[in-house]
Amino acid sequence: MKRVDHLLEKVADPDNLRLAFWKARKGKSYTRGVLIYQSNLEDNLFKLREQILSGRIEVGNYHFFKVFDPKERQICAPAFSEQVLHHALMNVCHKYFERMQIFDSYASRKGKGVHAALNRAKVFTKSYNWFLKLDVRKFFDSIHHEVLKNQLRRMFKDWRVLDLLEKIIDSYEASPQRGLPIGNLSSQYFANHYLSGLDHFIKEQLHIKAYVRYMDDMVLWCNSKQELKNALTEIKKFVQNYLQCELKPELLNRTERGLPFLGYVLYPEQIRLSQRSKRRFSTKIQDINDKYRSGMWSEAQCQRCALPLIAFTLHADAKSFRKRFAAEGRQPGESWR
Repeated sequence: MKRVDHLLEKVADPDNLRLAFWKARKGKSYTRGVLIYQSNLEDNLFKLREQILSGRIEVGNYHFFKVFDPKERQICAPAFSEQVLHHALMNVCHKYFERMQIFDSYASRKGKGVHAALNRAKVFTKSYNWFLKLDVRKFFDSIHHEVLKNQLRRMFKDWRVLDLLEKIIDSYEASPQRGLPIGNLSSQYFANHYLSGLDHFIKEQLHIKAYVRYMDDMVLWCNSKQELKNALTEIKKFVQNYLQCELKPELLNRTERGLPFLGYVLYPEQIRLSQRSKRRFSTKIQDINDKYRSGMWSEAQCQRCALPLIAFTLHADAKSFRKRFAAEGRQPGESWR
């Protein structure tokens, strides 16, 4: 792909910055940081424009906190002004990142997502006898800064945009010269792009027809166990030599024995919830019920939290599992179970 130039003016365009602000405030309109920024919006956007054009912009003002769903992770929430910057950059750069993606890459892309990946995986699980499941050890923390920067240099020619992107990359380290902060919009693009070369290698060099990736969760399908073993050898070399990362222990098995993927277990003729997903559902529903019974939450609040949990189970053959919870007595939102 030809490297692209003359992007900074588009990033700093006032209309793009206003769009970036509205995107950044979505879902948090009444938080303190957003209200303060919005109270002097035009001046703040003008200041951001001047910083972008001059190259004198500071990044890395993170607020750190931990989440434990489904596993412990440290989230790095940038200051709201930086969130506007990230949206302004990705409004312009999105299409260039998108060009590098194969069809069957499903994370952080419009029209894709978890359930699109699941549906595609369901087709392949029904069509092939063997699968190989792979993921990268400590993916976000292991991304090598210089490898990522070189990938971006092959895509972008505008050194001023590259300087901005590289400042964002350098604003965080999990270990020396490694790691992206979970919680940045740019991190989602960077991480997805980091493995795009591997996608093309698997599809175009190894000639694997059935392949799906959701961020660093990768699955290959084939009717030949040996072909998947051969592919694994080459993929390990690529990951170690070109990406300077490591894979977790692989899972190579027959599709009839079940493929664990994105919280589900896929079989040729059905999809089940994984045991972890069942435990997560049970724990969260119990917590919602406790808050409802104690009066801490209204029924409407309980419904808002329970609906996504129930929606997740609807993509699996889990009717009896849901009935078990509904049968325990009147729960918040019983009418829509």
